[in-house]
Amino acid sequence: MSALLHISDTHFGTERATVVEALVRLCHRLQPTLVVLSGDITQRARRHQFAAARALMDRLNRPYLVIPGNHDIALFDLWSRLRHPYGYHLQAFGPTLEPVWQSAQWLVIGVNTTRWWRHKNGELSPGQIERVARLLRTAAPGQRRVVVTHQPMLVIKDADQRNLLRGHALAAARWAEAGADVLLGGHIHLPYMRPLRQALPAIVRDVLVLQAGTAVSQRLRADISNSVNVLHSDDHPLGCRAERWDYRDREDDFVRVEQCTWSMDRPS
Repeated sequence: MSALLHISDTHFGTERATVVEALVRLCHRLQPTLVVLSGDITQRARRHQFAAARALMDRLNRPYLVIPGNHDIALFDLWSRLRHPYGYHLQAFGPTLEPVWQSAQWLVIGVNTTRWWRHKNGELSPGQIERVARLLRTAAPGQRRVVVTHQPMLVIKDADQRNLLRGHALAAARWAEAGADVLLGGHIHLPYMRPLRQALPAIVRDVLVLQAGTAVSQRLRADISNSVNVLHSDDHPLGCRAERWDYRDREDDFVRVEQCTWSMDRPS
């Protein structure tokens, strides 16, 4: 059995030092097969903030997959935003904005949903949707098929409807048909686990949506603590177990607060 540690919205430049240390301890305890960071790595896309994020990933000492969020494109430095919007991200995390990682248990596909001309909203192009569908179809029978975006594919509060990923309905239909099992996202600092059919009942098969809160930032939402997710492969060849871990100040540690088991209904 292996596990993915899913973190998001670290917003380096606003990080809580004690929570960063607790996250390092949690990762060392769990020894995940992969760490997934689903965007908003930095607060203002500055070089030193990306360097701090890379230093954390190095301390976690695990393979990682990282995609950008809207905060990872310079907001006030218009020259950087126009000429090299992802320059510091690529320096810190490698030559691609849409990485793919796989093992015997996992196929994990990163998708860049940011656009330099947008301040906040994310979108998927038809080409991106088809690229992911093609990759999903290449998965081996024993792999759990995971797609990572920054903005959410499903929201649970009316106020977050404006944050839905543009193109999400078409993507959901195509990716479900192609065999996606789990969708990871962030952006709204609100953790939850929901079946995608809750919002899109017409898709051909259900997919688990796993949203992460903010991992280490002080930019907390209402009474939601810092939060990360863990996704375990199950002993059953078509199963997985999702867990939410919240940081508790009293314990100075991340504590498991929610879990669900997901059985994957593969397309015939």
